[in-house]
Amino acid sequence: MSQGPILLPWRGKLPAIDPEAFIAPGAAVIGDVEIGPGSSVWFNCTVRGDVHEIRIGARSNIQDGTVIHVTKGKCGTYIGDDVLIGHGCVIHACTLESGAFIGMGATVLDGAVVEGGAMLAAGATLTPGKRVPRGELWAGAPAKKFRDLKPEEQEGFIRQCQGYAEIGAEYRTMLAEQKDEV
Repeated sequence: MSQGPILLPWRGKLPAIDPEAFIAPGAAVIGDVEIGPGSSVWFNCTVRGDVHEIRIGARSNIQDGTVIHVTKGKCGTYIGDDVLIGHGCVIHACTLESGAFIGMGATVLDGAVVEGGAMLAAGATLTPGKRVPRGELWAGAPAKKFRDLKPEEQEGFIRQCQGYAEIGAEYRTMLAEQKDEV
């Protein structure tokens, strides 16, 4: 069995991770970071709260290979509840409101906001200070409005978050059982 996640203090701040969250082996969570219940940080992610704070709410999922960071002295990163972040994203000093969806390989830069019920498409780059309004899908680099989202698409975001929370709990249980066997 591989080792667990990398959890490191930075300048006296140790990550605060709810016991019901799942942090995958190989993921790194550093410094001033709080992660809520049912959230998941998947394999090879980095969540680095070294020069500002990172807050992740409940049932949000940070998928494989994503990097979350901050801007020194200016802006932390704030991720609400039930946020989907796809594989290989860069989330930097921004706000993802509860119920937001960030597609695979997308980048969200300093001071940008993705509102709840909004989606940033795979591969898109949301430039500093931009805001994706509720009910809109933005795509491209730089990202611009592509179309309005259908209500069923927005409702699906929450269902997907619940699914990731369940998978994360299953992984947490499996890894605990394997650890007990060793």
